[in-house]
Amino acid sequence: MLFKPRKKSALDLEIERNVNSLYRISDPEKYNTVLAKLERLYKIKRLETSDRVSPDTWALIGANLFGIALILTHEYTNPITTKALNFAIRPSSSKT
Repeated sequence: MLFKPRKKSALDLEIERNVNSLYRISDPEKYNTVLAKLERLYKIKRLETSDRVSPDTWALIGANLFGIALILTHEYTNPITTKALNFAIRPSSSKT
């Protein structure tokens, strides 16, 4: 696993508690009340976490920036000169 799982917040625990209580409720009015509460809790959770970037995304961004820096450093320290390029791309001049 790449990252440690985060501890559940109070909001997550409240959502989990309400979801578990839905299975035991037989009264339709109480069921609808708990369901409405769950809808509000999920809206709060979505607003709370909507502007966050996941750790996986940060890792991907960091790896891409590191790769770009590595390539730029290599190209800066080891430039390809015209003589080296002529040796590398030499057409075969054999006549058949």
